[in-house]
Amino acid sequence: MISSLEGKITLKSEKYAIIEAAGVGFRVHLSEKTLSKIPQIGQTVKLFIYLSVKENGWDLFGFLVFEELEMLELLITIPGIGPKTAANILSYASVEDLQEAIVLGDETILSRVSGIGKKVAQKIVIELKTKVKKLAKGTGDKFKVADEIEIIDALVALGYKVYEAREALKAVPETVRGVENKVRETLKRLGKK
Repeated sequence: MISSLEGKITLKSEKYAIIEAAGVGFRVHLSEKTLSKIPQIGQTVKLFIYLSVKENGWDLFGFLVFEELEMLELLITIPGIGPKTAANILSYASVEDLQEAIVLGDETILSRVSGIGKKVAQKIVIELKTKVKKLAKGTGDKFKVADEIEIIDALVALGYKVYEAREALKAVPETVRGVENKVRETLKRLGKK
């Protein structure tokens, strides 16, 4: 079982990177967010790994933070959700947002975040509600999560990538109130890049 992988990045594509460790190149599937955060080709990276073994091959899914790996492992316990679907969910929503939506029982937010259907979102909430613990970081206010999703959706509609929008939104001070004002402030931060 492969739990982590540390090595030199020899190739980066839109959906994966090849990490060379001990002379062997490992193809590791990564989300857009993770791909944007790993170092450039030729530099070393350490990733937490989920190994998916199927009839037609083995797939490695890599994460920079252990919490994302744990959430993937929880998501794939649900019938109908495989590692690729779980990785797609994690590339669109942060672990904190997913945990908060599950704990609050808000499948509407989950289905918007991940692009999955309402039935699968309900299944995620029902099956994971007892397993997921809400992070102390958040206020527990479901409107905060809904607002963040609305802001990110608006920025994605303007052509920004989800991870770019989320990172810029995190930089907006807590004193800024209202969806419109937060969108304006986030756009200012995105414009400075």
